[in-house]
Amino acid sequence: MVADVESRRQALLTLRRDLHSHPEVSWQEHRTTSVVMERLEAAGVRVRAMAGSGAIADVGAADPRVRIALRADLDALPVEEVTGLPFASRQQGVCHACGHDVHTVAVLGAGLALASLQDQLESRGIGVRLIFQPAEESIPGGAHKVVEGGWVEGVDRILAVHCDPSIDVGTIGLKVGPITAASDSVHVTLSGRGGHTSRPHLTQDLTFALGKVVTDVPAALSRRLDPRSGTALVWGAVRAGSVANVIPSRGECVGTLRMLDSETWATTGPLIEEIVHAVVSPYGVTAEVRHIKGVPPVDNDPAAISAMTAAASAVLGPAAVVPTKQSLGGEDLGWLLADVPGAMARLGTRTPGGATHELHQGDLVVDEESVLIGAKFLAASLLNSVGADGLV
Repeated sequence: MVADVESRRQALLTLRRDLHSHPEVSWQEHRTTSVVMERLEAAGVRVRAMAGSGAIADVGAADPRVRIALRADLDALPVEEVTGLPFASRQQGVCHACGHDVHTVAVLGAGLALASLQDQLESRGIGVRLIFQPAEESIPGGAHKVVEGGWVEGVDRILAVHCDPSIDVGTIGLKVGPITAASDSVHVTLSGRGGHTSRPHLTQDLTFALGKVVTDVPAALSRRLDPRSGTALVWGAVRAGSVANVIPSRGECVGTLRMLDSETWATTGPLIEEIVHAVVSPYGVTAEVRHIKGVPPVDNDPAAISAMTAAASAVLGPAAVVPTKQSLGGEDLGWLLADVPGAMARLGTRTPGGATHELHQGDLVVDEESVLIGAKFLAASLLNSVGADGLV
């Protein structure tokens, strides 16, 4: 028995290392999908491929009285890995800087553990759906594909984890209500008459106008919105020109708009466009604003958090549950929870006494014990979700 447990443990860690060394960006997760499907099929689990990438698997009762879904995201980021790990990314410029390899193997491990309880699940009328979603890091993201494919129809609750390198491995961060923020993409393109930098008065000095957009639009937005909405417009890329003595005729800035409040999020798009046009008007340039709705906040259901709390206490001990705050990070699980109640927990990945890493950075290292803890915690959370008469 001990040998079997150790064998399953090593198999999950080996799989996670394999996925980590072969990362794939959004919508290109073909190898990752195939590896996941092969593992599930080898265990006799019913699994179907989504078109392109992604997979859905079902365990337990075929026609259940209650169905709980576990969701993982498959994609990596276009970031160069600099960890120096022996199983570091083999794909130049791409790595699992957000820990989705951990999420994927945690859900897979939970699914395989639950598959070993197939007879018990069938007798209790419990269905388990494993959702391996592509393109969480894209806007619009892969959650839309899951919804449009009908994969959340008939699901009563959705559970997920997300790596949190700010808390120790063996701890689980839980919070009722919104745990992430709404997040959109904002792309501003300016065009106008360029020319020589010695004669800016004969141009529309697009570079100067772009600088005003970068600084003045976030400032004006902060004065037009309720500060309690926690709004933050931050630019990640600014591009204009290529030489020192030429005023370009085109430039752009691209960033993210994030906010804690769903109601404010629903009405902010037209306001951004209004402010951009007002800021550039004195310079005579033309502005094109593309505001793309990204994700709503992940809003954790109280009953789902209750089940997760009980599971964490049972698997890891009462001290394992730690409070956590709503962040400005975005997660497209929010779209799934708009249709089905559920919750996302923060999975501690920091080695006790070790370095605190940041997500979306090429030096992210997670304590591998978190992979196994994530699997146990998700399986226990699912079982704690189901009582004799349905959901607890």
